[in-house]
Amino acid sequence: MASSTLGTFSVALLSSTYPSSSSNHSFQSLSLTSGRKLYGGIGICRIKGTSQFSVASVATEVNSVQQAQKIAAKESQRPVYPFPAIVGQDEMKLCLLLNVIDPKIGGVMIMGDRGTGKSTTVRSLVDLLPEIMVVAGDPYNSDPEDPEFMGIEVRERVLKGESLQVVLSKINMVDLPLGATEDRVCGTIDIEKALTEGVKAFEPGLLAKANRGILYVDEVNLLDDHLVDVLLDSAASGWNTVEREGISISHPARFILIGSGNPEEGELRPQLLDRFGMHAQVGTVRDAELRVKIVEERARFDKNPKEFRDSYKAEQEKLQTQISSARSSLSSVQIDQDLKVKISKVCAELNVDGLRGDIVTNRAAKALAALKGRDKVIAEDIATVIPNCLRHRLRKDPLESIDSGVLVIEKFYEVFS
Repeated sequence: MASSTLGTFSVALLSSTYPSSSSNHSFQSLSLTSGRKLYGGIGICRIKGTSQFSVASVATEVNSVQQAQKIAAKESQRPVYPFPAIVGQDEMKLCLLLNVIDPKIGGVMIMGDRGTGKSTTVRSLVDLLPEIMVVAGDPYNSDPEDPEFMGIEVRERVLKGESLQVVLSKINMVDLPLGATEDRVCGTIDIEKALTEGVKAFEPGLLAKANRGILYVDEVNLLDDHLVDVLLDSAASGWNTVEREGISISHPARFILIGSGNPEEGELRPQLLDRFGMHAQVGTVRDAELRVKIVEERARFDKNPKEFRDSYKAEQEKLQTQISSARSSLSSVQIDQDLKVKISKVCAELNVDGLRGDIVTNRAAKALAALKGRDKVIAEDIATVIPNCLRHRLRKDPLESIDSGVLVIEKFYEVFS
């Protein structure tokens, strides 16, 4: 795929990267023998003794320029704390990893005390996100192979039989600020252009950018009600529809919703809480030695972020490989019928409303098995994920002092024994 993409884009990239013949860029000459060779997916006839300049060498050079630009852009970004360097908080980290492996789990709600590394952990996930195929230049990150993840324009092009230019792009992580306006989140329609030119001029918002990616809301329990309604609508349908002055525009908006917050600052609306696939509880680390380690690691990072990130590079790459392998093997992971029945029995006996709890538990258990390199789910996998999948779906008893996660585990052992 990479080679064919390179061949498709050789000319376009050349015109954008090297705008004039007076450019100072020098092209690497390739010593080629006579005959026909494949470069970038294109067969090039080459006669010995002719000019060294060729489409293949341009494609190779442009590709290296692209790589250099990517590296430069990455280095100029604000340094992100490496995921493997986060001490403790295993429950939160596992929930995040499982959602990266299987986005259909439905996201994570992280609730915990102030200063426990919730935002840091979520943002550190950026480096671990794998690459996906997207249609070049499409604002909705359309999937070239799945119509469900295609924007309307891309779908029309496919129906007309047009060929799509495909590129590899890293999964997006979009931050939703608490003070964002509805127009910024959903996108806006240029009414003046629509009336004067008769075209649907749409400016995509954050939901468009988050399609096939991650939408992160910090302090989600403080989010304005009108934005909560927008998120609920998009999360339920997978599409965002903007209606303005008789003009209607829709685009795909399927994203992993990750929220974090402090329970002391208010509860989340039950409708939104139910939309999160998993719920992770984060507590303050009480062990003195662990606290010292966290402080020291943070001090090292603040002093020299690049050196600190380099010290965790090997662990980071190992985790990236593990995630990539788990994503590719996920479809082959099986779960026995007996285990499925027991999961549903736990949900039924805990009076969990709806069937989302059953679905998410099955998905999360499969993702965990894939992460551990197995092709079959075992009871231990279910025991690990079921508290996170059901904890926030239990009916609240104001007089109950016991943690709902403990209730789930007790019921699990009762059923599975």
